[in-house]
Amino acid sequence: MIRSAERFREKEGIDVRIRHEVEEIDAAGARVRVRQLESGSVSWESYDKLLIATGALPICPELPGSDAVRICGINTLQSGLELRRLLDAEAAKTGVVVGGGYIGLEMAEALVRRGIEVTLVDRSPQLMGTLDEEMGELVSRAMRDFGVTVHLKESLTGFETREGKVVGVVTDKRSLPVDIVILGLGVRPNTALAAAAGIPLGVKGAIRVNERMQTGVAGIWAAGDCAESFHLVSRRPFYIALGTVANRQGRVAGINLGGGYATFPGVTGTAVTKVGQVEVARTGLQEKELRALGIEWVSAVIKSRTRAGYFPGSGEITVKVLAEKGSGRLLGGQIVGMEGSAKRIDTLATALHADFTVAEMINLDLGYAPPFSPVWDPVVIAAREAEKLL
Repeated sequence: MIRSAERFREKEGIDVRIRHEVEEIDAAGARVRVRQLESGSVSWESYDKLLIATGALPICPELPGSDAVRICGINTLQSGLELRRLLDAEAAKTGVVVGGGYIGLEMAEALVRRGIEVTLVDRSPQLMGTLDEEMGELVSRAMRDFGVTVHLKESLTGFETREGKVVGVVTDKRSLPVDIVILGLGVRPNTALAAAAGIPLGVKGAIRVNERMQTGVAGIWAAGDCAESFHLVSRRPFYIALGTVANRQGRVAGINLGGGYATFPGVTGTAVTKVGQVEVARTGLQEKELRALGIEWVSAVIKSRTRAGYFPGSGEITVKVLAEKGSGRLLGGQIVGMEGSAKRIDTLATALHADFTVAEMINLDLGYAPPFSPVWDPVVIAAREAEKLL
């Protein structure tokens, strides 16, 4: 979509070979074994430097019936196109989405907009496990208001099939008749090739890299959804599969491979999505992560408006801010609200990068006019409340 193979060849002078699959990395011999998928021919290609950017794979549980037709994992543009073609051909009326993360929420919304009756099943007590409980409840409410039936605290146990096609989703509490199933159970790093080559892996099986995106094997680099990141708040290795992170890592790796010098300092886990008209955003650490790290914190949750209350189009916004006891260091933030809510997370993400305290956030010179914000921006109000608790 962004760069065609032809553009790479003609404009950049890069020899792009699509429909070629690397089957083996010979790190000792500095070469890779490549299969041409159309002809089946196999050859070895030598390298001076190698970048592994194999991305991630959708998690698909091995359960009874999981190989049936019309069970779809979505993680690439191609898989989305194939799903759309399937929906056009099958005229599906009922759909079940398994998993309440980013992909699950967005796919549920897309199916509803196509006129499909949608049920979402998740084994967790809330949707959006990257949010704290009370913020996740707001997302569950938004999903139900949008027309999705939500079943929480239910585990997928299998699928009912007929003539090789899925006809039902079985959980530990019920059986749901279905025409199409979307698996939104998350992704895992696609690192089997790297592991077989003896390249060290780290968090969640992602390739371990340093801040220049170098692996533990000389001459080999990794970037994107197959590689680790470093969390700037916890100060520990971290895995997150987001296009924003992959792009930045790829840029750093490319500069270094090309003979320059660049570093990737890390991430704060910033992400946004939406359910209908409700926007959802988060950055930094959440309470369960702070608990696991042994960090003591205070949290402030406030409700405000996206614009001045008297201005047309003003909507409700809920902001949660977490700060470290004692130091007052900002640890994370979450936002759920109407139009104009989600991108406010960027203020919190920037403050995390700058290692701000909530006290330092209170006097940020943020923009104000009635069409855009109350006089006190909701993010600053939340920081002020956290400072009071401290």
